[in-house]
Amino acid sequence: MIKINFLIMLGLKFETETSWAEIAKDDLQQILTDHAFAEQKAASNAVSIIINYSEETEMVKAMSDIAIEEMEHFKMVHLLMVKRGMVLGREQKNDYARHLHSFFPKTKDRTDALIQRLLIAALIEARSCERFKVFSENLNDQELSDFYKELMISEANHYTTFLGFARQYQDRKIVDKKWEELLDYEANFMKNRGNKAKVHG
Repeated sequence: MIKINFLIMLGLKFETETSWAEIAKDDLQQILTDHAFAEQKAASNAVSIIINYSEETEMVKAMSDIAIEEMEHFKMVHLLMVKRGMVLGREQKNDYARHLHSFFPKTKDRTDALIQRLLIAALIEARSCERFKVFSENLNDQELSDFYKELMISEANHYTTFLGFARQYQDRKIVDKKWEELLDYEANFMKNRGNKAKVHG
């Protein structure tokens, strides 16, 4: 029941199998490198929203906080790797994010484009949160388990922030319809995932 409630809270429609956690913990170098760059990309996305929608004062303030926090997370992951004698690997393409971006049709309307970006960002944060929870609960490494439990909370907060702003810039019913359709699309995609030591792999 707790797992179901957690998925409902995040809006997700597919639950990650624990087998993914087994794959991830068997290749910590890979999962930590992927995670570090995922945090960097999240920071870059927040900065990009600031640049493109600089007139939206409240959103700019929120995105500034997210960008700073995501880079702090990047630093935390990197320091954890260094502590364990690891070197940050090369960035790899994120086919998960690319797949989500392909869901919405291209638009020249600034508001529609913003809604799309916010919903995709919200979903990436929600899935990251869910993956961190699964990972933390299936680790014998207490330090790493506690680390991911802490980050899980931040990801959940970011998810609600992005979704909340999306609902401010367009009619709530329209936004929620787009959100539900995106969730269905992502859930179907995730059914064939869970076989790589990547946050969204």
